[in-house]
Amino acid sequence: MEQSVCRVALCRVFALILLLLLSPSVFAYLDPSTGSMVVSVLVGVFASIGLALKTYWYKIKVFFKRIGKPATNLANESSTEE
Repeated sequence: MEQSVCRVALCRVFALILLLLLSPSVFAYLDPSTGSMVVSVLVGVFASIGLALKTYWYKIKVFFKRIGKPATNLANESSTEE
């Protein structure tokens, strides 16, 4: 089973390399505003990731704290909090 998965992955990588090497030349004009657009997209992506992390930071922190604690301590803490 693993050999067939590896063989399929290897065939896909080989096909991708062939497509990239045998592609025809493209004559396209990329003006300076295209670079500005790419930079603004990257800034937007990082800003969105930062906002999502800031929004859910407390939930993420509590989640990882619970992973590190044994299950018996969690049961004791939940009974004392109520």
